[in-house]
Amino acid sequence: MQVTEFANEGLKRGYSVVVSAAEISAGRDKRLAALGRDLRLPGFRPGKVPASVVKQRYGAAVMSEVLEEQVGEATRKVVADRGLRPAMQPKIDLVNFADGGDLEFKVEMELLPEIPLPDFSAIAIDRPKAAPSDAEIDTALAGIAARNKTMADVEEARPATKGDVLVCDFVGRLEGETEPFKGGSMDDMPIEVGGDGFIPGFTEQLEGLAPGESRQINVTFPAEYGAADLAGKSAVFDITAKKLQQALVPEIDDAFAKTLGMDDLASVKKVLTEGLQREYDGLSRQKVKRALLDALSAQAAFEVPEGMVDGEFAQIWQRVEADQKAGRLDEGDTGKDEDTLKAEYRAIAMRRIRLGLMLAEIGRVNGIQVTSDELNRAVRAEAGRYPGQEKQVMDFFQKNPQAAENLRGPIFEDKVVDFMLELAKVTDVEVSVAELTAAPAEA
Repeated sequence: MQVTEFANEGLKRGYSVVVSAAEISAGRDKRLAALGRDLRLPGFRPGKVPASVVKQRYGAAVMSEVLEEQVGEATRKVVADRGLRPAMQPKIDLVNFADGGDLEFKVEMELLPEIPLPDFSAIAIDRPKAAPSDAEIDTALAGIAARNKTMADVEEARPATKGDVLVCDFVGRLEGETEPFKGGSMDDMPIEVGGDGFIPGFTEQLEGLAPGESRQINVTFPAEYGAADLAGKSAVFDITAKKLQQALVPEIDDAFAKTLGMDDLASVKKVLTEGLQREYDGLSRQKVKRALLDALSAQAAFEVPEGMVDGEFAQIWQRVEADQKAGRLDEGDTGKDEDTLKAEYRAIAMRRIRLGLMLAEIGRVNGIQVTSDELNRAVRAEAGRYPGQEKQVMDFFQKNPQAAENLRGPIFEDKVVDFMLELAKVTDVEVSVAELTAAPAEA
């Protein structure tokens, strides 16, 4: 095999490879001989098919396999002999081959860069910390109590006020028509006065209506209403109130806690506090991780493979174009021309690739790996996200090992981040919940 380097610029390498006709022929003959030993053809004893017959029938297919094998082996040898670390699968281009002649092809690739590891002890970052306040716990308890409210009939004769529930019969007609429109009539429908969920202006007009009374109200369906035959049209509803109810919110005490399956109110508060604290600790983790990656990014000035950046940018830009078509482009991107957007998102792609390479190198140098137990726990956690379908999800991962492997990346990244946080100077800083939950700028 002859190898000639024709490209060596930055991270790009190119090699012209020639595999001699003798090597190709030897590989083909070896494969044909092995095939002939097991071949069964009418008129010939097993293993006694003449080589010329085997070659005539299977020579072309065997040659195709041999060429593919030779290209693969030669490419691996080029990489191994030179100690190269390709960033992606090398690109192979066939230059020349004729039956009985040499095989010539080109191998082009981009290499992983030399990545200088940072001094972790020189990285100083703040870790925001927040704890649930008594007011937050009280608000959460009030929300739970409101969701466990019961409805009671109002015995006194009085008109409905905002927040009451009127049980009504109603018939709706489009303006100018005598027949009710489809779906516009209901009996014994409980409606919260001034509440949401109906046509805008509908429930507000029920205020002051008492059981036994009737009222006619006028509304206009929104232009974006789901039923096209009603969107933007005016309608008249004849309403008869039959019963008045009001919500009874349970008192927040030990007795209420027992209805939730807890021993007492203190137990409920403890569960709520722990749940909120886990949420805040998760947000804190995200913030400190981002600060750490920002610090790494500031030190990461090495060259990155263009092909990797191109691939990452293509994925990002595909999402951007989809958001543009759907009218949900980020507010900060609105009004920017395409060239500006592409430049900004390519910079984001480059940052992601550079950080990904640095994290991978830090993990490699320090022997950080994802264990089978960690991967299995991640699979079980993923299955737990689909209550009632856990077995189907587990079966899916067993039948599709690559799907499970996709969980390895985030676990590896978190382990590398934990390793770096142990070595960096991290200072806990108490912040408000509002500061902790404030969304960071996109990067």
